[in-house]
Amino acid sequence: MATTFLYALSAALLLLSLTPVSNACPPSDRAALLAFKAALHEPYLGIFNSWKGTDCCRNWYGVSCDPETHRVADINLRGESEDPIFQKARRTGYMTGSISPAICQLNRLSSLTIADWKGISGPIPSCIASLPFLRILDLIGNQLTGEIPADIGRLSRLTVLNVADNQLSGTIPRSLTNLSSLMHLDIRGNKISGTLPRNFGKLRMLSRALLSKNKLNGPIPNSVSYIYRLSDLDLSLNQLSGPIPASLGKMAVLATLNLDGNQFSGPIPPTLISSSISILNLSRNAIEGYIPDAFGPRSYFTVLDLSYNKLRGRIPKSISAATFIGHLDVSHNHLCGPIPAGSPFDHLEASSFVYNDCLCGKPLRAC
Repeated sequence: MATTFLYALSAALLLLSLTPVSNACPPSDRAALLAFKAALHEPYLGIFNSWKGTDCCRNWYGVSCDPETHRVADINLRGESEDPIFQKARRTGYMTGSISPAICQLNRLSSLTIADWKGISGPIPSCIASLPFLRILDLIGNQLTGEIPADIGRLSRLTVLNVADNQLSGTIPRSLTNLSSLMHLDIRGNKISGTLPRNFGKLRMLSRALLSKNKLNGPIPNSVSYIYRLSDLDLSLNQLSGPIPASLGKMAVLATLNLDGNQFSGPIPPTLISSSISILNLSRNAIEGYIPDAFGPRSYFTVLDLSYNKLRGRIPKSISAATFIGHLDVSHNHLCGPIPAGSPFDHLEASSFVYNDCLCGKPLRAC
């Protein structure tokens, strides 16, 4: 009887020794993470010190796994964080090296954040476009070069694409407009050139489109106005030109429109003045004509900046009918005539009106 029991026990122990730990990450995921780590150098915080042992799902800094499949689902490595590691070191993160294509072997990856490390260089691996479950790609604040992967549009589940503040060049990939789930697009502060895709309006789920500080040229496509969820459009500090589409003023939820520092010409569409936009910056362009006499109760501007253009004529009387104007700047134009009395002009400084042809009245000289 005892012999039978010992035999059964030894068989059970043998079986246990041959069975992999079910809640550990697969060896292939662990190997991919270690190859990813090997291409990076992080000298100050020691964030990779915890990347040891066989189970990469357990206590590996910045790594999270799916609780059912135990596959790596999220990598969240931020160089600016309130994590105790940063507080103890009393500094922000700094990392050099590159993003290894080994990351693409993590084919259940849902979120990839490698943000604000300041020194990571090299290209975005093109194979990232083959990660079918990727929802968040956040690579802001590094020194990445090369182009946005041409096949980025294959990421049908992608909701966030943030590659701002890098050294990326090339053009906006044609496939990008296939990202039907995309809600947040941020490519600010790169060297991306070329035109905005004509079918940019296909991004129907987009709520924020931040494309400032690049080398984009050409017109704003009319299709942008089809993005009915868009609340924030920032195209400032590029080389965009042509007229400002009047259709932008008819967008239901557009609240911030920054077009400053481009080469836009033609008149200000009256629709922008009577819209629901609350931050409107058209400064430093070549906009001509008159300030539209279209202000009314719907006009609520925390910022209205029309400075450094070629506007002429008077400040329209209807501006007094606006519900609110916080900051107004019409300086450096060719405006003339009296500055209307009362709100919002009673709280504005002379700097909002200087360098025009013949504006007068408070806060400038008397007429």
